[in-house]
Amino acid sequence: MQPVSKLERRIVTAAEQALDRQKYVSPLDVLTGLGWVPPGLVTDWRQGRRPTLEAIAAVSPERLADTLEIFHRWTASRGLRSSEVEYLSAMRDRRPLRFTADGTPAVELAYRTHWTPAAMTDQQREKLTAKKSKAPDLVVVLPAKDFTCTSCGQTSGDMLTMEEAGPLCLTCADLDHLEFLAAGDAAMTRRAKKASRLSAVVVRFNRSRKRYDRQGLLVERAAIEQAEQECLSDEDARARRRDRDRVRREAADETFQYELAASIVHLFPGCPPERAEAISLHTGTRGSGRVGRSAAGRALDPDAVTRAVVASVRHEDTAYDEMLMNGVPRDEARERIRTDIDRVLKSWR
Repeated sequence: MQPVSKLERRIVTAAEQALDRQKYVSPLDVLTGLGWVPPGLVTDWRQGRRPTLEAIAAVSPERLADTLEIFHRWTASRGLRSSEVEYLSAMRDRRPLRFTADGTPAVELAYRTHWTPAAMTDQQREKLTAKKSKAPDLVVVLPAKDFTCTSCGQTSGDMLTMEEAGPLCLTCADLDHLEFLAAGDAAMTRRAKKASRLSAVVVRFNRSRKRYDRQGLLVERAAIEQAEQECLSDEDARARRRDRDRVRREAADETFQYELAASIVHLFPGCPPERAEAISLHTGTRGSGRVGRSAAGRALDPDAVTRAVVASVRHEDTAYDEMLMNGVPRDEARERIRTDIDRVLKSWR
């Protein structure tokens, strides 16, 4: 028997975690679980701002091909069943998304294939495939500066949609009859979207976080009015439900942070317990976007836990922050403190 490589162990771990979490697994799940395809860039790709998945991966096409091969060996060993899923873009024409630059049919099919347990019924599998093949929401962008519409040639600072030829104003995109509903009220948003025959998600680029953040929806005016009436009719019941949900989330967060701290101490027995608790609280805070809240972090993946510990050591036990304040470039500062981090991690191990 050939020895299992470190890459194969990581791929199998990512695949097992995805399968346990959502009852299916795809190559995209594995790549995001490995950290090779950042979720923010996946969103860009799905919304037509990136040409291929291959273009946003942090590894070479050859490495991606090796990953697919290992993944398919694992699916065969587990006896999983395959289902082809459509990947459609969030552009107006709902064009199929491309995974690779050369577009080889067999490879594109391999990426589109989702795998489910053999015990799943045909009805369950068909329902899941239909759900995953559903076209995503249309996306409208709030631009940071004026743009020129590629259809009418007018310059504007209002909302735009992206086409292959470039930006379109809402008039040329036939979306100018819709009204903006700001994000913030989940029930209002959900009901307005359901009632509107046509809708689009409105996003704006966040420079500090380097991603597009959701700002609200474009929906029909009648849908907003209907949603307002529905929300007024059950406001008290929804308030009670929010209180129950808040208590449940707080209890779940406390349990997760306890487990994360225990995982840190397991990997780094020399780490003081109070420091492990502080790291867990910081990286595991809901909505923080830190590694502890990533899919790998929530699954207590050793690599994700280690990255959280390294981040803490970098800021708390080295001169990294002072270097940044003094104008030292980030990559150079990280290189300077590498030995300091290694020394602390060695003492904790």
